[in-house]
Amino acid sequence: MPEQPDLAARINIAEQRLDLLAADGSVQRSFPVSTSRYGTGNRDGSQQTPLGLHRICARFGDGEPIGRVFRARKPTDECVEPVTRVLEQEGGDADYITTRILWLEGLEEGVNRGPGIDSRERYIYIHGTHREDLLGQPASIGCIRIANTAVIELYAALPENAVILIE
Repeated sequence: MPEQPDLAARINIAEQRLDLLAADGSVQRSFPVSTSRYGTGNRDGSQQTPLGLHRICARFGDGEPIGRVFRARKPTDECVEPVTRVLEQEGGDADYITTRILWLEGLEEGVNRGPGIDSRERYIYIHGTHREDLLGQPASIGCIRIANTAVIELYAALPENAVILIE
């Protein structure tokens, strides 16, 4: 197996946590996240969060305000307030991508890269969410949701090509 590249961040599915790592590998900051409510997996259409090594292949949202809604990685005119308390009923609530997007590309052929399992082609992102009340528990449809203030911090700390391990 080739040598593992230096990790910039690690996402722990079991703990629903993203750790931003220092150059020596120590944890600089930790943030609650929401990964897929359907568990982990790599298949197209599974709506699961893929495992393994990834890199940030593109970043979107520089300078956009907190709560800016994105569609197809483009900012809309819409801004939404985050939900910070648990809602009584979730019925029909939209799954907004907000504030910033870090688009992930798999680095492991046959695991998260290649036909039918490609993280980039599945549009797997780390992104802000208006459902901050659900952070810390699986709730997404494949992406890694994070608080809007946290995604701004990550966006500033993680350049394109930064390596992230999802485990």
